Amino acid sequence: MISGAKKNLQGIDTLFIKTYGCQMNEYDSSRMVDLMQQAYGLRLVVAPEEADVILMNTCSVREKAEEKVYSELGRYRKLKEKRPDMIIGVGGCVGQQEGERIQQRAPYVDIVFGPQTYHKLPEMVNRIRRERVHLSETDMPEIEKFDHLPRPHAEGVSGFVTIMEGCDKFCTFCVVPYTRGAEISRPVDDVLAECRQLLDAGVVEISLLGQNVNGYRGIGPDGEEWDFTMLIYAVAGLEGLRRLRFTTSHPMEMTPELAMAFGEIPQLMPYLHLPVQTGSDRLLRAMHRGHDRDTYFRIVDELRTHCPDLALSSDFIVGYPGETDEDFAQTMDLVRRVGFDSAFCFKYSPRPGTPAAKADDNVPEDVKDERLQTLLACMREQAHAAMQRQVGKVLDVLVEKPGKREGDMQGRTPDFKIVHFRGRPRQIGQIMPVRIVEAYGQSLRGELIVAE
Repeated sequence: MISGAKKNLQGIDTLFIKTYGCQMNEYDSSRMVDLMQQAYGLRLVVAPEEADVILMNTCSVREKAEEKVYSELGRYRKLKEKRPDMIIGVGGCVGQQEGERIQQRAPYVDIVFGPQTYHKLPEMVNRIRRERVHLSETDMPEIEKFDHLPRPHAEGVSGFVTIMEGCDKFCTFCVVPYTRGAEISRPVDDVLAECRQLLDAGVVEISLLGQNVNGYRGIGPDGEEWDFTMLIYAVAGLEGLRRLRFTTSHPMEMTPELAMAFGEIPQLMPYLHLPVQTGSDRLLRAMHRGHDRDTYFRIVDELRTHCPDLALSSDFIVGYPGETDEDFAQTMDLVRRVGFDSAFCFKYSPRPGTPAAKADDNVPEDVKDERLQTLLACMREQAHAAMQRQVGKVLDVLVEKPGKREGDMQGRTPDFKIVHFRGRPRQIGQIMPVRIVEAYGQSLRGELIVAE
């Protein structure tokens, strides 16, 4: 960290971060805030107009990600024209993917950095302030950034810990291996230390994060390699932890031991995001997913044997190159047979640099649209049914924050559903028994059984 940095940054007091994408990006953004606050004491603001430093933490997974970034940068350009000393940085996966091309197209951008180099932000900002240079940092050092991050701070009762970075699966549609790099797992001791820091700060629920989180292979305190299930048991044993979650999982890393853990570890919540993408074996092979539909069914059956109330969510792509009516019918069949609580559904769009981008995107847009609407309608039915099944039950709700209505509190059930109920702010952080009385589209309404 920079010694005496605050004295070198006169006139830079505020920071704004706009975050796109997944929970890992949310985690990265929170650590950027930690870094900049520790180095310079910057105050986080909610509007870019108020900021001396603007950072964009980007995601390149979905369609037109780069265009969205440049569109947002167009807004910031107008701010910088009025305040030339403002510092603008573009980080995350688009930063990694586009590199210096961002500064060529938007020369008012001062910093471009990838997901593995944001720990260098304080030094880069300091240098820009002193020398008025443009910087680009898109190397992929071996998870070096975690050695430079400050102690995490807790905002609320839930916290996130990244345990591994990158992905080695190379699904044909996905940019993650190219923007986040190869799979690298953090040592067990480092993960446990960060978890303890969050628990000491008042967090009671921890989510473990990774692009392929259940592919974790970290060095344990005994010098031996630990798999993800071993890590789960170790984290679950930490004093003060009430709830444990993880995302995102790959079916090929869902071992019998990990499935069993859902039935054996009380802290491990009955919710799992397990992307499948398609129900067609032919397309699963084309996507290089490494599994077929029967394997997915077997995994789901095994999970539900150990955890009958498990709530499942997934990812689906419709209109992948070459997708036929029969392929899509197989996807709908899988959806109906499995039964999901929720899902993220998207039309296929080619991502630059991926193998699928070289294929003929031969599914007409109107066909993609029709299939997407069919899939979404089915998902809405399943999500509605999952909500309705909760009505009348008494569920343990982790109270997270005040609700939007006066006198309301908001929390989550073990299976990750939002619940609103009449309560008091002093209940935040407690797990309260709540009887569910009504189901809405995206949340539940409940009544406290015992008020404290």
